[in-house]
Amino acid sequence: MFPYSNDVDYQCWLNYQRLETPSLSDQYKEYLKNIVINIDGYIIDSIKNELYYSIKKFFNIEAIITNKPIKRTFTIISKLDGGSFFSNTIKEEEYTSLSEEGFLIKKVENSTKKFILITAKSDEGLLYGTYKLIQNIQMEKPLDQLNLLEKPYIPLRIINHWDNLDGSIERGYAGKSIFYRNNELVDNLDRIRDYARLLSSIGLNGIVLNNVNVKSEETKLIAERINIVEKLYDVFKRYGIKIYLSVNFASPMIIGGLKTADPLDKEVRKWWKERVDFIYNRIPDFGGFLVKADSEGQPGPFTYNRTHVDGANMLAEALAPHGGLLIWRAFVYNCYQDWRDNETDRAKAAYDTFMPLDGKFLDNVIIQIKNGPMDFQVREPVNPLFGGLQKTNQILEFQITQEYTGQQKHLCYLVPQWKEVLDFDTFLFGEGTSVAKIVSGSIFNSPNFGIAGISNIGDEINWTGHTLAQANLYGFGRLAWDPSLSGKKIIEEWIKCTFGNNETVLNNLSEMMLKSWNIYEKYTAPLGVGWMVNPGHHYGPNVDGYEYSRWGTYHKADHYGIGVDRTLKSGTGYTAQYRQQNFEKYEHLDSCPDELLLFFHHVSYIYKLSNNKTVLQHIYDTHFEGVEDVQWLIDKWQGLERYIDSKRYSSVYQRLLEQRESAKEWRDVINSYFYRKTMIYDEKRRKIY
Repeated sequence: MFPYSNDVDYQCWLNYQRLETPSLSDQYKEYLKNIVINIDGYIIDSIKNELYYSIKKFFNIEAIITNKPIKRTFTIISKLDGGSFFSNTIKEEEYTSLSEEGFLIKKVENSTKKFILITAKSDEGLLYGTYKLIQNIQMEKPLDQLNLLEKPYIPLRIINHWDNLDGSIERGYAGKSIFYRNNELVDNLDRIRDYARLLSSIGLNGIVLNNVNVKSEETKLIAERINIVEKLYDVFKRYGIKIYLSVNFASPMIIGGLKTADPLDKEVRKWWKERVDFIYNRIPDFGGFLVKADSEGQPGPFTYNRTHVDGANMLAEALAPHGGLLIWRAFVYNCYQDWRDNETDRAKAAYDTFMPLDGKFLDNVIIQIKNGPMDFQVREPVNPLFGGLQKTNQILEFQITQEYTGQQKHLCYLVPQWKEVLDFDTFLFGEGTSVAKIVSGSIFNSPNFGIAGISNIGDEINWTGHTLAQANLYGFGRLAWDPSLSGKKIIEEWIKCTFGNNETVLNNLSEMMLKSWNIYEKYTAPLGVGWMVNPGHHYGPNVDGYEYSRWGTYHKADHYGIGVDRTLKSGTGYTAQYRQQNFEKYEHLDSCPDELLLFFHHVSYIYKLSNNKTVLQHIYDTHFEGVEDVQWLIDKWQGLERYIDSKRYSSVYQRLLEQRESAKEWRDVINSYFYRKTMIYDEKRRKIY
């Protein structure tokens, strides 16, 4: 059966509903009941399956797919070929503008035939073009708008899974793994195929299949458990998605029986080369390795007094003959350092570690860098490595799963946050060097740049626990394809494809989604300070909850002030890691943005913000407003009850009620903490517990 489940929540944005406009339905039906596909291949088979299924759902007809036109009106899906009958309809600039993964869709009409053309240089491009045509139908766009030439802006668009073979997911908030159970691959792969469909429909082209914290059982995926990887490869390759594996740096010892994992040891290097050859013999189009080394207990080259360059290049050398990539995470810091002195600063760790190594990595090594210098907080500045590295391939890492932003129990649409990161001007090569431009690789003339997102899906029927959290996965893919898209455009696409084209649903829900990140920020950690969550599981308020605050509070709050002094003049010196324009902005109180004030500066509670409120009054006000705003979300959602099926309506409603209670807890805990710390009353005389 295709798909695995007909549950509307399961189908996410591939929810192919019958078109509601008869005239438009008739127009599309005329073209789509006859489809010409004159090439073969496993990706082409996926295209055919998607067309058969979607056309049946949209129009209740069985599409006829042939290898040449049988009627005057049809749709043709074919690779660019000067010998094809449609070649004279393609302009030279269209041909030259198409990248390997790009596609062209256009409507053509002449005296003898009328057809919709989807063409590309690759099977993957044809697949993306097919999904784009289907999306246009879902959004009920008129046929006259079918003149599209698209290509991905960012080369590597990868989803990272933190799934373990026992079925658990680190930072997973939507059930267990869809891949693994009891250290084996799940029996039925149909749901995995549907996941590949979801990823491909938003243009993602890579997937890391296991947790970066690689345990002993997962280490066997590159050895005797390789059959699991082969079966997953066979699913994902059909949707243009390369597979990658997280590997344990100590694998030569764990599964190879060697006494060392020293990257400069000849036997270790030989072992990795033979291991990589073994993998590619079984999986010819394997993508490569992702490595977390020397961080949070994971082994790495530091054990042997070697550098990250030594470790990464050793693995890259083994992968290079096969075209494989070595992705090395920059999340490296000493979690046991003493935070009391004025120089130690976890935020500085990635920059301090990797800047001296710039230009020393091999061409197939990519450094994967978190969007901020800390750990996916609701608000933190852009990681300065993006304005630092000039000779090193880079991947930007976002967290789709909401570890610090409500864990998919709270509504928090993260695309506006990610847009701020992508649009941030690093000034690396002068004004206009945005993070998006850097990770596109265009200014480095390299294809080994990209974007990665930590997956937010599990085996719950709606994939993401909270139905509306599906929008974060969708939004990540759309931004990876085209970072110039606005959060508003992306959410409108998602709503129309998920819930249909009703104007009330579109207006209410888009407004809810676009405001949700700001709402979450209001009732949680203020002004960029971050971390005020319970240690370990990171859910719920705990002002002093930072795991590594054994030497004092992370936020350095006392009776007089709050915030971390990261200035060059008097603090940790973190501001100096930015290019001059950004250094000047963050270094000085009068130019530092309010929303990041406490990340960069320690100030008194009566320091006035740009809105003339004191820091403390801002904390009081926003935490009260946050609760009111969650009630506003509930009211907006209740206005949609008659337009949304009862199952999804009820599920989201219950989540919003839970969010309201949690927001109240945040309000009371945070405000009470700072009132007791300062003994300064709320100017509005509201009750603070």
